[in-house]
Amino acid sequence: MKPAPVPRRSASGLAVATGLTVLLSAPAALAQYKVVAPDGSVSYTDRPPVSSNVRIVDIGRPGASATPAEIGLPTDLRTAVQRHPVTLYTSADCPPCDAARRLLQQRGVPYSEKRVSTDDDAAALERLVGGRTVPSLTIGAQPLRGLSDTDWAAYLDAAGYPRESKLPRGWQPSRLTSMRVKFVPLRNACISLGRFSSRSLRRWSKS
Repeated sequence: MKPAPVPRRSASGLAVATGLTVLLSAPAALAQYKVVAPDGSVSYTDRPPVSSNVRIVDIGRPGASATPAEIGLPTDLRTAVQRHPVTLYTSADCPPCDAARRLLQQRGVPYSEKRVSTDDDAAALERLVGGRTVPSLTIGAQPLRGLSDTDWAAYLDAAGYPRESKLPRGWQPSRLTSMRVKFVPLRNACISLGRFSSRSLRRWSKS
């Protein structure tokens, strides 16, 4: 007995099957963000989610997670924030601290602010930046003690922050928080303010 011939798919049938495959995979392919809800469910979207209790992964940068606040930022600014987050250390009744906030806001640098209000806070700040001066700034792991427009601008440039504001309309700084007394050792590669050069800035920005 001869085996029954296997029916061949027509070209139109193959085209339909291929089209269905493309259509089914299109939502994930066109999506820019992967959203993981607290219950573990996953969805994809091409718009920044507004919920604050979800984990967001930028599909354009595999492995990179972003907060809802970061996800609405332009790509170059979001990259700088994720690589070298900026934290401002201030105290109450501090005019130089007000000037530091204005500097960061006018340049469009997203930052978090921590209030130094106790002796323990001041001691922790000294361990972090090498002194008890406010305002002080950290850009990633790089400490900057005292307000200096020139020095701050140089390190923000090296960290990849745009020189002109690209913040979305209506952006607000994160809520002021108290400084947590927790010492985290900085990298050995941190640069002394008194001895930095354009070469050291380039080397630090690539780290």
